[in-house]
Amino acid sequence: MQLTDDDFTLFAVAPTFAQERSALDARWKELQREAHPDRFASQGAAAQRLAMQWSVRINEAYQRLKDPLRRAAYLCEMHGAPIQAENNTAMPADFLMQQMSWREELEEAGDAAALDALQQQVQAARARALSSLDWLIDEKGDYPAAAQQVRALMFIERFSGELDERLDRLGQ
Repeated sequence: MQLTDDDFTLFAVAPTFAQERSALDARWKELQREAHPDRFASQGAAAQRLAMQWSVRINEAYQRLKDPLRRAAYLCEMHGAPIQAENNTAMPADFLMQQMSWREELEEAGDAAALDALQQQVQAARARALSSLDWLIDEKGDYPAAAQQVRALMFIERFSGELDERLDRLGQ
């Protein structure tokens, strides 16, 4: 195991979108126990610094692997299909229409029931997008299409956050 290993190698799991969260959690705990700086206290400052680097690397990998969106983006980038969300915002027309429709519904929603109904729609779209990523990455190996789906999911996640904020404000 090396600091430069990819996250999947570091966690000893297959480089796939589908991952068992419990397996990732267990491996994270195991790796953290092995690399904890306190275990290297008797070996001097250099050994403790290296253990700290390992601990940071393990945490970074864990954060990426446990989050489906970040894991999908990482897999796409590993396979030559960078997400480039900052400068590649091109999306299919039907997706953009859906986004506009949701935004209109959010503006017009006057009560918690309307916001809850919209939230259910958004969560269903999120579930479909995640399922699509599973199929595009693990079954088809179509990383450019998966990268586009990741960008779509990023829009969905951002809108979901705005919807949650609106629900919170309404509840206060």
